[in-house]
Amino acid sequence: QVQLVESGGGLVQAGGSLRLSCAVSGNIFGISFMGWYRQVPGKQRELAAQITIGGNTNYADSVKGRFTISRDNAKNTMYLQMNSLKPEDTAVYYCNALIFGSAYWGQGTQVTVSS
Repeated sequence: QVQLVESGGGLVQAGGSLRLSCAVSGNIFGISFMGWYRQVPGKQRELAAQITIGGNTNYADSVKGRFTISRDNAKNTMYLQMNSLKPEDTAVYYCNALIFGSAYWGQGTQVTVSS
């Protein structure tokens, strides 16, 4: 069984920063991709940033230059450093892992950016 647990969300003013963490445990052999998705009420969940097992990264246009995704393989933890936050970044952020074609999700962490 695979578990993903997010932490680090909260309330921040526009222009501020937050760092999200995603701790992964269980049978994680075979992870190919990990990523951060976000969702606001009434809208589809969207990809914010993604990182491959090899360390290649991909970002949504809306977060490029402001967010940085990274992994610490020794700690089985993924991070999302979010800088220059905007009110439109307000969402529930979910950690995702793709393992042998199956997608696993965390419970989500709320990020609220006030103007």
